[in-house]
Amino acid sequence: MLPALAHIDCWIFDLDNCLYPSSANLFELIDRRMGDYIQRLCGVDAAEARRMQKSYFHEHGTTLAGLMRTRGVDPHDFLDFVHDIDLARIAADPEMVASIDRLPGRKFVFTNGDERYARRVLDRLGLANAFDGMHDIHAMDYVPKPNPASYAALCERHGIEPKTALFAED
Repeated sequence: MLPALAHIDCWIFDLDNCLYPSSANLFELIDRRMGDYIQRLCGVDAAEARRMQKSYFHEHGTTLAGLMRTRGVDPHDFLDFVHDIDLARIAADPEMVASIDRLPGRKFVFTNGDERYARRVLDRLGLANAFDGMHDIHAMDYVPKPNPASYAALCERHGIEPKTALFAED
């Protein structure tokens, strides 16, 4: 352990593109599913669904928030649909698994995704039992990172002292 990190007693990891390489591009699959969801929900073609999706993202912070506010979408229904993807693009990295296991203190996953999806990804990565807790989009009351309120909620919920925590984000 580097001496500069000796005071760290809590390790917080983003999930996507952080615990697995960004080259896996799982978001490409999720993005397609978001388009499919909007097409089905709104009865529009793929181009209009894409325009709506990006508009919701820019105006509301996430596609989900936009759909909830403008269409009354149930977040569980949306997240179950968009996260129903094949995870074959990712695999366990034994060296990373061992490195995370060696970290002293508590370890958390902090994700704008939902816990069900995160658990599937962690299982695929060989990290199913590596973390002490998770803070997902539901726990954030659908106010995603990078909103400061989401970080405050994480720290409050899990008793994390920010001065002795390290957050790894892509």
